[in-house]
Amino acid sequence: MEFKPRNYNAQREAHALPLVRTDGHPLSAPPSHHPQVDAVDNDHNDFFDPLRGLADNATDCKEDVQELESTSREASSQLPTKEWMSFKRFLMQKFPVSKMVSISSMSNVIMKGVKVAEKSLTSTHLEELEDPEKCAEDGVKVVTRQEYISRLHELKDEINRAWHANDRVTSLKLAIKVARLLMDTSVLHFYPTLFVLSMDIMDMLGDMVWERIKWKAEFAEDGTRLFSLPENFQARDICSDAKETCNNWFCKIGSICELLPRIYLELALLPCWRFLVDQPEDSLHRLVMMTRGLSDPLASAYCRLYMAHCAQKLPRSDTGYLVKCVNDINIQLMRIISAREMTHRNSTDNKRLLFSLMEPTIEYIMKSIFKDASKSQVSNVLVELGSRRNQVELFGSLQCISMVLHHLLKELPAEVVTSNAMEILHIIECSNDYSFDQCLNYRLLGFRLSERRSQMDIIHDVVDKVIQVLSQNSSLDEYLKIVDAYVDIVLQNQMDNHLNTILGGILNRACNKAVAEDELESLQTILMKLLNHFKGLEDVFALNHFLEILDIMHGSSRSFVNMHILNLATRNSSISDPTTIQLLFEISQALHDDLDFLNAKGDDNQPARLISRFVHMVDYSSELERHLTFLVECRGAFGNLNELKETLVHSSNCLAIKALKDAKKHLSFVKSCIAFGEVTLPSISAQIKQLNLYLETAEVALVCGLVSHSDGLIDSAISCLLSLDCVDGSRTTDIEGILSAIQKLFCLLIMVPGNPEQGVTYFANNILALVNSSSWMTPAMRTRIFCTTLTLTATLSQNKLPYHAVHGEIFGNDLLFFGDSSYLHELVLLSESVLQNVVDSIQKEPSPAGRGCIALEACNCIASSFVVSPEISQICSKLIETAKSCLSANDKYLQSTIKFLDKNLRAPVVAVSSVAV
Repeated sequence: MEFKPRNYNAQREAHALPLVRTDGHPLSAPPSHHPQVDAVDNDHNDFFDPLRGLADNATDCKEDVQELESTSREASSQLPTKEWMSFKRFLMQKFPVSKMVSISSMSNVIMKGVKVAEKSLTSTHLEELEDPEKCAEDGVKVVTRQEYISRLHELKDEINRAWHANDRVTSLKLAIKVARLLMDTSVLHFYPTLFVLSMDIMDMLGDMVWERIKWKAEFAEDGTRLFSLPENFQARDICSDAKETCNNWFCKIGSICELLPRIYLELALLPCWRFLVDQPEDSLHRLVMMTRGLSDPLASAYCRLYMAHCAQKLPRSDTGYLVKCVNDINIQLMRIISAREMTHRNSTDNKRLLFSLMEPTIEYIMKSIFKDASKSQVSNVLVELGSRRNQVELFGSLQCISMVLHHLLKELPAEVVTSNAMEILHIIECSNDYSFDQCLNYRLLGFRLSERRSQMDIIHDVVDKVIQVLSQNSSLDEYLKIVDAYVDIVLQNQMDNHLNTILGGILNRACNKAVAEDELESLQTILMKLLNHFKGLEDVFALNHFLEILDIMHGSSRSFVNMHILNLATRNSSISDPTTIQLLFEISQALHDDLDFLNAKGDDNQPARLISRFVHMVDYSSELERHLTFLVECRGAFGNLNELKETLVHSSNCLAIKALKDAKKHLSFVKSCIAFGEVTLPSISAQIKQLNLYLETAEVALVCGLVSHSDGLIDSAISCLLSLDCVDGSRTTDIEGILSAIQKLFCLLIMVPGNPEQGVTYFANNILALVNSSSWMTPAMRTRIFCTTLTLTATLSQNKLPYHAVHGEIFGNDLLFFGDSSYLHELVLLSESVLQNVVDSIQKEPSPAGRGCIALEACNCIASSFVVSPEISQICSKLIETAKSCLSANDKYLQSTIKFLDKNLRAPVVAVSSVAV
């Protein structure tokens, strides 16, 4: 057996692509040529020109436009319904109800068919102590929440059944009973849920009455259609019979004794006024006056809420009635706030609960007022909300309860807010009541001012005033909520003095107390805005008190800010400032200590990736010793991070190569880098990565002239391969990764000087022993490793190796063993041993297609490595026969291999039938 001699330089030149100079850049756009084309009209109408065909299709276009307008009208009519449904879900979610609900004597309709329970004497006595005015002489009864809701659903079904049975009087009576339930506000928490369920019934009744009257207007008694009412019909279009029916319904509703049910029923039927009058919206102002007769603030507020909803069903209506509703609610809230405090301790808490229950009604009404409002309409609304009708001084004498002001400010157009910022700020300052936290109004004003650019003088005046207010506020939570809204304005307008004042105020209020969770969230938002504003981290770290505030934070908020800092730091190419490196190191330590890295899983562990990225980007320039010390510190500080250990080994290898290029650096530093890698590598748990890093470090050691270190690292790599047999009790699955690492190891062995004592094939023999003893290796993998071994022995047999270690004091095997027959004999023995196993390994491959492919791979490898001989020809023929039995005769890989063998063996490849394959 003889190895085929190869001239690598000649082969490289022979296979190199010829270089040809080009006139233009291959990526440049080619010049465009637009030849003139004569238009030819052959009277073909296959192509439709939308411009020429406009006149021909005018009728079709008109129909499309009408259909589109109809669709848009339907969509616009459905939009308020969707908003109302969403709002009702919001109400029930915001005010969840306890399992038991108290009911009073006016809720007899609920008691029907429902098992009620008397309250215990103890609970009744406790309620009397909490609220002495609430005496229950009739006896207080309770039902479960689900029973109450189920009874309301039953009432809805009863009304529907009675209606379809033509018993409309019963439907009306039951609806009146449902409306009476809303008079009971004794259970405050349950009232929003009761309102939502009751309004479903009111809306259902209103829809049924509307459809009945509309049917009477469009059909005769015998069911014959008279005509179809248009969407914008007038009262004169309605027949007298339909008008009489409609008027009869309103008369029945007007005879209801109680005021609240009467208002609710008329609101439910509000769109039906269109059958009687052309201006149905005029009824709204009368209904607003009627609501002033409701003494209960909660019941009246929700009644006005339903009014705002029902008014949207009318074709048109102004917002004057809604403004009156807001003014009435404002007056009621003023009375509640100014009322003399009761002697029992829960009075203020009950009022706060009442305010929170009334807040959604104010929010919805405010949205309805300013929805699609023009600039002039907004001005009129603001004048009507104030006591003076002055278009110039819109906010001149406006007096608002804090909660009403909040939702007014929330809905005002941005240009109105910016142009009247100081006046609004004055109103906020005056509106300091417990209906709503004043700090939230200051906060909202800041966010509204951030929506658009304002005049510099206005912005400076507002911020000066807000800073003055902040200085008098000792609460950290309120301070942070307000600062969060204005920090963007301060940053955008470069108000550095105010920024220093704000940060100092935060530190003064936070340093002597435990920061609560809500305060941490506000701090996180503020620091994130600072980080996103400045271009460089050095500018952020230079801010007064920034780092002190960061140290005060803890928990997930601190970790989130730390991750963002690391993310910003690692966007650049490198980190070289020593101060910044130290700060980022401390931040990484805090992030590492706050998170459970041991339980985090690979791809989900973003903090570990950020820390590893930071360590990788650190660059101390020429201070290589300082850089290595930094790596040692990182290994001690972040010992739980496997990903970081990989980065540390790679960085130490880079330092060794960098030191090698610097002639002034002593060899001892390079040895320190290699030793650092040798100590760190065994602790890496990912075995494939550990194997590759062993090979990388061995190559670096070889390049640096440390042959003994390189040999030791290769031994460790082979030991690492031995431990790959089982991973966590199951077979390893990264077969391709292992094969790639072994092939990389064989490539490295070409440069490694052979050891005469152990033999030049010492490492190769160890790997082959591993291959033969490992049960998890597939036949295909074994075959490829055998082929790689043959390529290695053929390469080592050459008089000149294809590449060498770049270190001048390390000689390749082509120089160390030049002309040594024992060297070649050892390579031949290894090759013969491998060749004996190749065919057997191929035959064990279970897949026919896979068996054919690896047979061709082995055949090409053998033919490329050895000189033609009977033994080689026989082996190649066996492999070709195996491939032919497994692959199609038209397989291109098979055909090209046969041609290659015919050319190299210089004799046709024939089947060897006497040898079993």
